[in-house]
Amino acid sequence: MTQPAYTPAAGRLAPLRLYDPIVSLTRERLWRSLLAMHIAPRPDDVIVDVGCGTGSLAALLARVEPQARVIGVDPDPAALDLARRKAAAVGAAPTWHTGMGDDLADIVGPATADTAVSSLVLHQCPVPMKRAVLAAMHTVLRPGGKLVLADYGRQRTTAMRLAFRIVQLADGKEDTQPNADGILPRLIADAGFRGVREAETVPTVTGSLSVYVARRA
Repeated sequence: MTQPAYTPAAGRLAPLRLYDPIVSLTRERLWRSLLAMHIAPRPDDVIVDVGCGTGSLAALLARVEPQARVIGVDPDPAALDLARRKAAAVGAAPTWHTGMGDDLADIVGPATADTAVSSLVLHQCPVPMKRAVLAAMHTVLRPGGKLVLADYGRQRTTAMRLAFRIVQLADGKEDTQPNADGILPRLIADAGFRGVREAETVPTVTGSLSVYVARRA
């Protein structure tokens, strides 16, 4: 069987059906609520969820502000099938597109989005792909547009570094270690964003999650 060109949502060791139960162990309700707070969707906003997976965040945002246009992008058709069913079950209506994060400009169009958001994606990517995804998110944002990311950031304590080994077992140390070393703020700034800050940190049983916010100049 041909291996996908991306790391599956649940990592290399678990089937997709286990993704939502696994993520629920990461204090998901808390950090998704923090993401929604920092996104603060408004009527007529265009919000792009990059690597939307099974659609939990996109469905949440569409429910918070039904008049916003929420676009979920993910390379895994099976994950998008789950996302469609999940959103329909709660009466949310995002639109869904199959594609890689570095192809956003072709999917959404340059300078068309008010907010670009991503959660638990970049830690699974090699550094060149992390850079490419952030550059694509910068491209699709309008001037002044907002970037909001939730992902594993610097693991500052021994307990969090030990907990993060679970993620590294599932997703591979080569791609995940740069996140644990605190690379994301620098990569975000290198992609052209301004005002980069780590707005929130959430300790979990799988390591510390960080919420980063920035703006396109």
